[in-house]
Amino acid sequence: MSFWRRNRAFFKLAIVTNLEYRFNYILDSIGQPIVTSGVELAFWSAIFASTGQQTIAGFDLHSYMAYAIWASFMARISVNWMYEFRMIEEVESGGLNTLLVRPMSFFEYYLSQFLGYKIVTTLISLTIPVAVTVALGFPMIWSRLLPAMGLAVYYLVFLFIMSFIVVTFAFHLTRIQGISVAKNLALWIFSGELLPLDIFPEPYRSALIHLPFSSGVFIPVAYITGRVDATVLYSGVLSISVGIAALSAIAYPMWKWGLRRYVGTGA
Repeated sequence: MSFWRRNRAFFKLAIVTNLEYRFNYILDSIGQPIVTSGVELAFWSAIFASTGQQTIAGFDLHSYMAYAIWASFMARISVNWMYEFRMIEEVESGGLNTLLVRPMSFFEYYLSQFLGYKIVTTLISLTIPVAVTVALGFPMIWSRLLPAMGLAVYYLVFLFIMSFIVVTFAFHLTRIQGISVAKNLALWIFSGELLPLDIFPEPYRSALIHLPFSSGVFIPVAYITGRVDATVLYSGVLSISVGIAALSAIAYPMWKWGLRRYVGTGA
């Protein structure tokens, strides 16, 4: 019971903390998705106008616009640079000391906050793609929205463990923010945020879709817009499960190894 009470408290802490600065939060959860969606719509409109084609890889302009709108939304909730930088700062500054002496783990403390922040942000940001899809008549299978969002939440656990591994490098290196930035740029491509993964040629297309990173953007978006069927969604659940197991096997020993080197004096 104490485990659930304290993690529920961490969950609420993230919500209260982020809602404290309301203007900043509104820009973050609503303003940014609107701007990103506008850029994506202009991008795909320009591509179709320049090629003069009615379809690309079997999908028309409305299909790509629907993908762009929902991909911007999914990409917004499937990033962890903010909490990742906070965790790195805790290790580099020596602030980790205050967390190590408390009856909790560093992992659960930030995971619960991360999920709390993402869930409340998701509920608010979701209004943008829904409104645009309805207003412009983009293709959308509404009955698939809930399973797709479930996959996105499951992916957040995988994403956090990956961030946790990145943080462990702070025990050994003076500055690791560059590693975090490089990881996020790689996810920008591998998740399908930059381009739909199904337009890549084989064998790259199948390889990218079956990696767990595709569950961050491509699979949930392609599923709700009708580009893929439930089989691909199930493969995403499986790949994330395997990814979580593999990353967990790496994260725990790296954390223990880092703690043995940690002196708690700051960078």
